[in-house]
Amino acid sequence: RSFSNNHAMPKTRSVSSPLVLAFLPLALGACAADVSEVDLPDPGIPIALAAHRAETIRNLRYELSFDIPESIDQPIDGRIAARFTLEDASAPLIFDFAPPSNSGAPGNPGFVESVTVEGSDVGFQHVNGHIVIAPEALDAGENTVEISFRAGEPALHRNPEFLYTLFVPALAHTVFPVFDQPDLKARYTLDLTVPADWLAVSNGAEASREPVGDRIRIRYDETAPIPTYLFAFAAGRFQTEEAERGGRAFRMFHRETDTGKVERNRDAVFDLHATALEQLEAYTGIPYPFGKFEFVLIPAFEFGGMEHPGSIYYRDSGILLDESATQAQLLRRASLIAHETAHMWFGDLVTMQWFNDVWMKEVFANFMAGKIVNPSFPDVNHDLLFLTQNYPVAYGVDRTGGTHSIRQELDNLNEAGSLYGAIIYQKAPIVMRQLERMLGEETFREGIRSYLNDFQFANATWLDLIERLDTRTPIDLAAWSRAWVEEPGRPMIETELATDDEGRISILTLVQSDPAAGRDLLWTQQIEVLVGSGGTFETFPVELDRERTPIDGAQSIRADFVLAAGGGLAYGEIVLDEASRRYLLDRFTALGDPLLRGAVWITLWEEMLGGRVATGTLMDLALDALPVEDTEQMVQLMLGGVGQLFWRYLSNSDREALAPDVESVLRAGIERSGTSSLKSAHFSTFYSVVTTEAGIEFLEQVWSGQVSIAGLTLSESDETAMAEQLALRSHPRASAILDEQLARIENADRRQRFEFIMESLSADPLDRAGFFTRIGDSANRGREPWVLDGLAYLNHPLRAVDSRDEIRPALDMLREIRDTGDIFFPQNWVGALLRGHNTPEAAAIVREFLDAQGPDYPIRLRRIVLQGADPLFRSVRILETAGN
Repeated sequence: RSFSNNHAMPKTRSVSSPLVLAFLPLALGACAADVSEVDLPDPGIPIALAAHRAETIRNLRYELSFDIPESIDQPIDGRIAARFTLEDASAPLIFDFAPPSNSGAPGNPGFVESVTVEGSDVGFQHVNGHIVIAPEALDAGENTVEISFRAGEPALHRNPEFLYTLFVPALAHTVFPVFDQPDLKARYTLDLTVPADWLAVSNGAEASREPVGDRIRIRYDETAPIPTYLFAFAAGRFQTEEAERGGRAFRMFHRETDTGKVERNRDAVFDLHATALEQLEAYTGIPYPFGKFEFVLIPAFEFGGMEHPGSIYYRDSGILLDESATQAQLLRRASLIAHETAHMWFGDLVTMQWFNDVWMKEVFANFMAGKIVNPSFPDVNHDLLFLTQNYPVAYGVDRTGGTHSIRQELDNLNEAGSLYGAIIYQKAPIVMRQLERMLGEETFREGIRSYLNDFQFANATWLDLIERLDTRTPIDLAAWSRAWVEEPGRPMIETELATDDEGRISILTLVQSDPAAGRDLLWTQQIEVLVGSGGTFETFPVELDRERTPIDGAQSIRADFVLAAGGGLAYGEIVLDEASRRYLLDRFTALGDPLLRGAVWITLWEEMLGGRVATGTLMDLALDALPVEDTEQMVQLMLGGVGQLFWRYLSNSDREALAPDVESVLRAGIERSGTSSLKSAHFSTFYSVVTTEAGIEFLEQVWSGQVSIAGLTLSESDETAMAEQLALRSHPRASAILDEQLARIENADRRQRFEFIMESLSADPLDRAGFFTRIGDSANRGREPWVLDGLAYLNHPLRAVDSRDEIRPALDMLREIRDTGDIFFPQNWVGALLRGHNTPEAAAIVREFLDAQGPDYPIRLRRIVLQGADPLFRSVRILETAGN
């Protein structure tokens, strides 16, 4: 059986470009080695350069030191000693170092102070984001290169009282000189000199502390081999919590000033980590490989978490939950902790060779998180959880013109950040579950264990895993991988149903087709077809591997409905037959199985987006079902749908007419719910959609404390959210409410966030325009979650008309957003920008922008725009059809 390897290290090409360094002055005048004839490598980390270094550099160690002043206005000085074996010294040695200059261009020569090889100064060029050392300065065998430098700032994330590094996917070289590629793993030793009252944490264990004047120098033990994107340190005014579980010590760094919140969450957080580690060690057969286990809770962290071994980062609000936390929030926290802990094996112990396989570490982290969370939440329907967490989000990209394959081509790591998204995080776990079902759990685990053992502390590709699984199965994994992993999109699955005069099935066939023109791809998947008959259900396991698949054994059953998504398994655009569609809409609340209701809701949602179910009909279904729904995951799923239907897919007149009913159902849900989590879920949806005068008055009374909700404790974050929603609705006291809320916020980090976004909430369009101008400067976008909150408020449906003229300038900024932000920033920017718009005028602006971009516009940015704009385009079509 043959496997294509077109993505592993693709497209061989010259390491260097034709631009010759002879035209550039030497960075050091008196030099022993001449670099004037060395060709210049391309910006970023081109794949050919990375391949050459991986072939020639061995036994890599870095000794790093940083001198961190307390003031964020003072530069950070650093030194690195790189020790390695060079297999071939005939070519230039190229370090990556691209600290941005004031103009934003990478590779500012002023950031390099000296370069020595074996203690002697050598000539070098610092251009195009690289430090180039001529081969005459090097020897085949052992080499030590020392570089003194001024650290680049963006990936250091400096704040007045703390800083943290974030180097994924290839940002380490924007801070210090390094070989910044995943397949050159190295051992790191770190020295940090910081203010004496700061705490610090890194991958290695703290080895020593010594005073240096009024400061302190902290030295960390050498790490196990890790790639550059996983090297990390954080320092600042943190507090710590410590615990021991099963003989293992844990330490948590945080900045939370609410001691009650810390105390409420502390034990659960440590327990969840301990459980995750125990489960992973049992599944993989490999003990935790990185020694100490510490984690850092960071205010307004860009991601939910980041898996640095020995020093995991989390966004603090995802870990330290409010007293009113919903079951969904508790599950998300458990899944997040399990996800990041799973990365210690999947990504950290075994790392992808190149970032085209970045999805592998994410799919296994998500996949393992599902296995780990189950024992911690025995009362949860985990099949329903998997369905609701993955399918809607994956469909949200796969149905769009911006979808892409799971495994993508990547010629340069400067585009690696654009690979991330729902296809990696949500579709890939669905695909991996399909693979496990095909192979069987034990066979699958044997292959995974072989993969982890063979490549521990090293690098591997998707094909390395497939080869280990292939020896254990007769299934054609090459064909399976092509459809699911190497091609984009999803199948359309239609039902052909014929019944006799008594309503008994005579013909039942599933028809699979490829929506992509001229491709005719077939997706093999094992699914369950559910046939409902008189209140009972019969399940038919089916392997969908051809264009037409008859459902054997279904003949003569009296069919009320047929659902190809039975069991929550089938992935694709599932088109119901007319009789089934009508029955499921009419009898949704009578479907006794929560997993079935989840699969039906998601199917009907896709039918609505496809124009086969009216938005009003689906809203009516939700408003009828919510008062009788008793499964929290289903409540959350439908509440999310209510919010989207209300703001995006209803006309202004329909929204105004429905608002009293929507608010009535939500307020009744607040009163009726027996748990604080369900009360909180209904209440947060209520204040996000409230528009009636009576509803806004009720919200203001709750915020001001005049009215309390029995059984629901509101946190500082809840109060802040209410104040923001009142301001969006131009409450007569909006300005005073915002000022009072600012005074209420005790936590310094949350207060800074609120101060940052207040201008975006102003009733004055000029103030809001000023906020947009402010975030147009990359210097003001350091706290990306704050920026996104403000941008979303500018473009809220209640403000969308005023902000329409900012759509095009914001889209024009997208390249800069990619170049100056973290990996999720471009897609989150587009989402915050377009989420509140549903007019033909807004859609036309986006289309004009896309039409105006030439062939050189980055394909991944075009995809991101198409993904973010798809709900806008669909809402326009849906509203136009409803209007006709």
